Amino acid sequence: MSSPSAAGGVEPFDAVDVIRSKRDGGVVADDALRWMVDAYTRGYVADAQMAAFAMAVLLNGMSREEIRVLTDAMIASGERMSFAGLGKPTVDKHSTGGVGDKITLPLAPLVASFGVAVPQLSGRGLGHTGGTLDKLESIPGWTAALTNDELFDQLRDVGAVICAAGSGLAPADKKLYALRDVTGTVEAIPLIASSIMSKKIAEGTDALVLDVKFGSGAFMRDVEKARELARTMVALGTDSGVSTTALLTDMNTPLGLAIGNANEVRESVEVLAGGGPADVVELTVALAREMLALAGRPDADVEAALVDGRAMDSWRAMIRAQDGDPDAELPRPRETHTVTATEAGFVTRMDALPFGIAAWRLGAGRARAEDPVVHAAGIDLHVKPGDPVAVGQPLFTLLGHDVTRFERAHAALEGAWEVGADAPDSRPLVLERITA
Repeated sequence: MSSPSAAGGVEPFDAVDVIRSKRDGGVVADDALRWMVDAYTRGYVADAQMAAFAMAVLLNGMSREEIRVLTDAMIASGERMSFAGLGKPTVDKHSTGGVGDKITLPLAPLVASFGVAVPQLSGRGLGHTGGTLDKLESIPGWTAALTNDELFDQLRDVGAVICAAGSGLAPADKKLYALRDVTGTVEAIPLIASSIMSKKIAEGTDALVLDVKFGSGAFMRDVEKARELARTMVALGTDSGVSTTALLTDMNTPLGLAIGNANEVRESVEVLAGGGPADVVELTVALAREMLALAGRPDADVEAALVDGRAMDSWRAMIRAQDGDPDAELPRPRETHTVTATEAGFVTRMDALPFGIAAWRLGAGRARAEDPVVHAAGIDLHVKPGDPVAVGQPLFTLLGHDVTRFERAHAALEGAWEVGADAPDSRPLVLERITA
């Protein structure tokens, strides 16, 4: 909407009235909600007022219509892309993040190998969940920054793009997210859903598959809250004309055997070569099937594309298109420390969150947005829950350049794994599929 104050007019609503309405459990009128987002984006509504509104949303929730209007208002704060001229269907994937979650790397080229365009606008990591761009920046020469024209050209010629999202997409979300981060309102499901979906809808993709994680290493630890978030986002996508489905996936244990940046790229290449850890392959295939079904390719044989080299060819073309060398040596750590089993039995537990924190302390993640990451840092797991182990057998190896970081990383892992006499019951990786 236009800015009344910029035109010398009187503001049509009052922020205090909007805050009170949500504070008292009411439903905010569409026009008032759109105004609140617009006025905050242009600086008329103060941070303190928007913080109060965000807390009211956290405590009292929002209706489906309110969330739709909020999301639409955040989209309207910036530009909206369109891929209508590409001549092929577009489909994207979003993950709520986890430990060892490198699925975007093999998934985008795999789906693109079937003639579908995958515009994967990604971010950098903050805290214990790594960022897709940080992983790819381990590859010598690879660049995350593309102009819109370069993005379109690569989608047309290669099919897959993983790059940084432009600042023009949903700028209201960027401002609101920073505020939520320092006011204890990050966990508000309506605000999480509108944050994620405003950017994805503004991106202009035809279809979207969501990987919503629950468990120790997930943003949403509780499965019921993760399910609520998934349903909310699927509804938002559907209401906005984007074909949307979600998979609810387990993040109690790290995904794959590599946690970090360069080592996660290596593991992704193993998957594209027809190998790799079973759980990474399983989730990559499950998400690829979802994406291809929404893109009109329900019969695509995704496993065959991993085995016969099509997905690898797509990967190599994608990396080269962004000035990366797919054959270059990836960064290696100068220091390592391997932890071994002190008793025989079965690995019964490996909690994702402590392993994510340990990798972060080794330098694989960042505490502040401006911090650099150490691409060679991280953790290589040698076993997973259910695996038998003997005394002295390696369990995991800490990787880094600075040996002084190892003590704090090791401290984060105190009590994070367990070896017992009996193998644990297996748990499904994909718990549920959610549709509109």
